[in-house]
Amino acid sequence: MSNDTICAIATAPGRGSIGVLRISGKALAGMARDLVCVEPEPRKALFCDFHGEDGEILDRGIALFFPAPNSFTGEDVLELQGHGGRVVLESLRERVIALGARQARPGEFSERAFLNGKIDLAQAEAIADLIDADSRQAARSALRTLTGEFSQRIQSITALLTQQRVLVESAIDFSDSDIEVLQVEQLRQSLADLLERLDRIRERSRQGALLNQGISAVLAGLPNAGKSSLMNRLSGQQTAIVTEIPGTTRDVLSQRILLDDLPLQLIDTAGLRRSADVIEREGVRRARDAIDGADVILLVVDASLFPDCARGLGADELLHVLEPLEDFLEDEEDRAELLRRTCIVLNKIDLLPIPPAAEQACLEDIELPVIRISAKDGSGIELLAAHLKRFVAYEGGEDAFVARARHLEALDEARWQCQSAMDKLTAQAALELIAEDLRLAQAALGRITGEVTSDDLLGEIFSKFCIGK
Repeated sequence: MSNDTICAIATAPGRGSIGVLRISGKALAGMARDLVCVEPEPRKALFCDFHGEDGEILDRGIALFFPAPNSFTGEDVLELQGHGGRVVLESLRERVIALGARQARPGEFSERAFLNGKIDLAQAEAIADLIDADSRQAARSALRTLTGEFSQRIQSITALLTQQRVLVESAIDFSDSDIEVLQVEQLRQSLADLLERLDRIRERSRQGALLNQGISAVLAGLPNAGKSSLMNRLSGQQTAIVTEIPGTTRDVLSQRILLDDLPLQLIDTAGLRRSADVIEREGVRRARDAIDGADVILLVVDASLFPDCARGLGADELLHVLEPLEDFLEDEEDRAELLRRTCIVLNKIDLLPIPPAAEQACLEDIELPVIRISAKDGSGIELLAAHLKRFVAYEGGEDAFVARARHLEALDEARWQCQSAMDKLTAQAALELIAEDLRLAQAALGRITGEVTSDDLLGEIFSKFCIGK
């Protein structure tokens, strides 16, 4: 870790009533005297002038000093809370740099807090997740992780793993026939308990990941099927232009909304059809890229083309409905994967008229959700929202931990290794193999909290933080 003194403006860019400059490092005592002309008392707000090189007053505000190790970073920390004008804050920052500090990298304050043992890696990531939270539920989930609840659960599982490793490794030097030394049944019960605990924390973490990252849903289909109208209905604003002219949408439009605290990235796309228009062809290409990357495909269909759809869609009708996706359905494996992400949205039921409904249609042993709606009057929209939440098994996240993809991957690996140890125990495999499975499971959990990590991972994580955090 660098011994440099670092500084950064910790408040958001722009004008504001208050602006904060944060400084952390080992050379703050002299720097503080040069800035405020006195040595601030620890953890006591000092109202004072902030001085420039020649003694001129750059600003007036509050100075707060937090001596090591009782600070956020674990180092001496000085915060200058002055006025929020850009020129004022930049003048203060330049003054601090002239006194020997350097501009902090994104996330470097949190990185130092981690390296100095003030927080673990999961807690550090939760800081950024709390700042970026889209909803109160997501913020509460991030706060649970930031306060250490998630890490405590991981540590309790790690402690149990350590006990089982001691049990197995202490038996390796004894005869295989001495079954009491290994206490097989005790180990079996402990492994079953570990698997159950991992399943519970995995589910709570998965709900937190949904709150944190959300899902993406692409609106696809033929021109004039009502994709843009549905985009506007779901987003609650006139995001997309809607006309009676087919092919109005030429580009990809994106809008982030919330469905009961579940973030949903809605993506409206150009109508899928062949065209001689070079602009429309590019729009269709971009629509295909969006379809490839989406979690769920809402295939919007003009219900008036199927006047009998209230009785359900038959196989021939399904094939006709799926024609806009035909370019994606060449490979059988890719075809099945695409269809499993697809929900057929029969729009414009107000023209028939028929009631809204959510049902299933079957095509080659793949069940496709079919939801009848009207983007014009809002009929059936609640059924569509319920399907999207059900599709990702979103349960509300009341007790979720905020989590990232790497956390879920580590939990999956830890569970896989514990299950492997259980299988080997049942098969009476060599104790060394069971011990190795348990070691790898513990290492996987260590990556979550940062007990086992790499400099490359730290660089990737903290580089995405705000500057000054």
